[in-house]
Amino acid sequence: MRGSFVGAALAAALLLAPLTPVPAAAAPQESAAESAPRSEPASAAEDWTAPLSTRGRWIVDADGDRFKLRSGNWHGASGTWNGSGSVDDDANHHAGENSGRTPLGLGRAPMAEIISGFQEIGINSIRLPFSNEMIHDGVPVKDDAVAANPSLRGKTPLQVYDAVVRELTSAGLAVILNNHTNTTRWCCGVDGNERWNASRSTATWENDWLFMARRYKDNKRVVGADLYNEVRRNIWDDPNWGLGDDHDWFAASQRVGDRILTEANADLLVIVEGINWTGIPVDGFAHERPTLEPVRRLSHTLVDSGKLVYSAHFYDYTGPNHSGATGTGETTDPRYRDLSPAELTAVLNRQAFYVTAEQDQHFTAPVWISEFGVGGREETGAKPRAWFENFVDQLIRTDADFAYWPLVGWHENRRGNGWALLHWDSSGGRMGVYDGDDWRAAAWTRLIESPGRTGRVAPVADWSMLSPDHADFVASRRMRALPDWDSGARKAACPDGQRLLGLSHTGNRGLCSDVTAGPLLVPAGGHEVVRDERHVTPGGDWASGYTKLQCPDGHFLTGYSVRGSAVSAALCTAAPTGKLGTAARTVWFDRGDDRGPAPKGGDFASGHYKGQCATDEYTAGIAYTARVGSARTPDALYCRKLA
Repeated sequence: MRGSFVGAALAAALLLAPLTPVPAAAAPQESAAESAPRSEPASAAEDWTAPLSTRGRWIVDADGDRFKLRSGNWHGASGTWNGSGSVDDDANHHAGENSGRTPLGLGRAPMAEIISGFQEIGINSIRLPFSNEMIHDGVPVKDDAVAANPSLRGKTPLQVYDAVVRELTSAGLAVILNNHTNTTRWCCGVDGNERWNASRSTATWENDWLFMARRYKDNKRVVGADLYNEVRRNIWDDPNWGLGDDHDWFAASQRVGDRILTEANADLLVIVEGINWTGIPVDGFAHERPTLEPVRRLSHTLVDSGKLVYSAHFYDYTGPNHSGATGTGETTDPRYRDLSPAELTAVLNRQAFYVTAEQDQHFTAPVWISEFGVGGREETGAKPRAWFENFVDQLIRTDADFAYWPLVGWHENRRGNGWALLHWDSSGGRMGVYDGDDWRAAAWTRLIESPGRTGRVAPVADWSMLSPDHADFVASRRMRALPDWDSGARKAACPDGQRLLGLSHTGNRGLCSDVTAGPLLVPAGGHEVVRDERHVTPGGDWASGYTKLQCPDGHFLTGYSVRGSAVSAALCTAAPTGKLGTAARTVWFDRGDDRGPAPKGGDFASGHYKGQCATDEYTAGIAYTARVGSARTPDALYCRKLA
């Protein structure tokens, strides 16, 4: 049985189709002279003030105005080589397009022309892929890779990347750095780039991110760090979301995101893509495309609450349980293009768009569809065309942030890899989506010009999950800077300004928020670690027969520590004068949930009993039983009214 299982895995996984698009067959040439009139897309040159942050489901600029990412992917610096044959032979590169380790097109058109083309089609931001190998590659790029940009001759790939970042941001575009691959080659199959640590150690990957975040720190229009592209299964193993091992994408992205914000560049958005693929793509074996579904039960809480963005990728030829392969590795599962419009909407909402649709949840955040695309002139299939129209409808309906893949391609005599929105031939002649012969033009214009929320976005309450499942989960900058407050225990602490409102009876999960009160933060205020009942006043026994860890007056609960599953200590933080009241009640959750009617924050501990104070309360204590046989897990919360 084991042998047949491994054989199926090898047969399917080794031939798993690339998850980034391949070109369709070329279509007959149509003259640009036959182009039809069109409406101009929305200008990409609107004023905005860096840096960017988030408010609930929206991305906003430094003035608090909505900044919608109308993005495109300018690929190439992370590699186009398919992985076999000579790197110098264009035929061994994806679709015959050899980027020369630089953003594609620099050998055919001046950079200013390429960037102007982006703006003409309504783009305001660029997802700019790089590989870890590129960062350390000291070999200068070949002259033909930058032939149309002679000032870049003799430069390394990173120096070319620097120049591209500089010119993009000087033109007013926002740039999102995207760690696309470990090695410089085309993505994405079973290729040594399946995980952030597939061809590099996790420590090296983290250090590369710190290097890149620091490198562009002074350029405020570099606005985001897209942590890794299409995390997926290799031949033998799946990535996971929360198991605590070296394949745990949740833990790895949480850790490097916090490190970027605390050690390198606090201005960046931290962008986390969901898991792209798990399982064996063979009928009868478990396999799926989880995307952002795991976020519902386990979400990130960064040290800076307004910096998290989730992302997902969708293409017509893949599916919720379809790898995108044809032949070996192909299953009978439907592809996205096989779904009816209603079915497609339901699947997309389940896999990703719920994160923005459901407000006041621990997982509520902007979702950036950082890759989607379809063949252009070359695509004649009814299903891919219908899928693209339906997917654009979904983006418009949800007012979603997006990034088309790819922006730049090659053509000769108007034939080639038709996926790009802009193409250049070897003589520098441009072919664009608005030349009159590209069926995508109307849908693209609908998307770019679609009405959506604009202007100021009011601040909203933050809801944050604490998950010290396998290690410390300290989301407080202040507590991170102080000595270990409970050595040997796993510690959890809310982001600065938030208060602990909920705990689970088992599972060690917590829920934080700044709802109603706003940030409860005394800049020079202190904290106290409570391990006993010293602050329980005579006559104030709020959980008779239970051990009570109660905060002193004027303090509120912001964290806790556990040893195994047992409560170890309560972390109490001083509140501003006059913010805390004294009216109190006890919330018991040892035998069932007690969260009040219509609780906010979402299910922060799926499958476990939970207790939660109301939105106009703060938590002032935790109670547990130490009787023989007890696991000493939380049983009750002491909830007091805010002033």
